[in-house]
Amino acid sequence: MHDELVDHLTRSTPLSRGEALRVIQDVLAYFDETTEEYVRRRHRELQTQGLVNATIFERIEADLKYRAVAPPELTLRQLRRIVYG
Repeated sequence: MHDELVDHLTRSTPLSRGEALRVIQDVLAYFDETTEEYVRRRHRELQTQGLVNATIFERIEADLKYRAVAPPELTLRQLRRIVYG
């Protein structure tokens, strides 16, 4: 599915094809959270570090600006509207 990216990683790193594919799958799985899932998970993680909600929510707000999160699921109609208006 990601042959072009696998090829790029095997050319630009010492990774084998299988290792490159595993890295890609791990990264995609990491970023495969919705915004809501990410916020809940991050809140729990920061709470376990002893942070208070005011600090937690400020940090999550800042992090979300740079976080790639899973896009919403789009219907075929929505995809067509993106392309054709």
